[in-house]
Amino acid sequence: MKLFSFWRSLATYRVRIALNLKGITPDEVIDINLPQGKQREASFAKINPMMAIPALIEDDGTVLFESLAILEYLDETHPNPPLLPKEPKARARVRGIAQIIAADTHPLIVPRVREYLAHEYNIDEAGVMKWGNHWHTTSLKALETVLAGSPHTGRYAQGDQITIADICLAGQAVGAAYFKADLAAFPTVKRIVDEVNKIDAFARAHPLKQPGAPASV
Repeated sequence: MKLFSFWRSLATYRVRIALNLKGITPDEVIDINLPQGKQREASFAKINPMMAIPALIEDDGTVLFESLAILEYLDETHPNPPLLPKEPKARARVRGIAQIIAADTHPLIVPRVREYLAHEYNIDEAGVMKWGNHWHTTSLKALETVLAGSPHTGRYAQGDQITIADICLAGQAVGAAYFKADLAAFPTVKRIVDEVNKIDAFARAHPLKQPGAPASV
């Protein structure tokens, strides 16, 4: 198994958490430096034409991309511990929470979007940061409402079982910190994030624990 990664990639962070939870160690982790534009090189574009990470290549050559698809693939091929509840309504809730982050928020703040805002619309760094803060704050408000107002929320986003919703929340928290969106205003989100960050599989996957990461950001 090969994992195409970059230390700062929040989508790859999700996959690293899942791999750790499942006890899977990739044979090779290949660095795709996003600020240097390595994702746009022809060799990687053949692997993922969207030129985004993560990408995962299985031993038989199967190429997987998009973090949520990879998470569900890992859950189906390595079912313990499960990352989705068995009950259909609970599964839908977990997927919905995950998609608020991975589908509705994260795509708006990835490097290619920030670069486009800067290059095509001449938005300065402060403006790009304001953009990122806005979308993170918007989703955090929604997540807080969903989590705080539900009897299904427990120690984690869905009861006391770690799910893909918690994996996505961990990444959301890192992104929020980068864009100066304070989690203190969202106590339920913060409580769950603090809980999952105590788990070794989450701690080892953190962006700042990866090769090439600075001591702090």
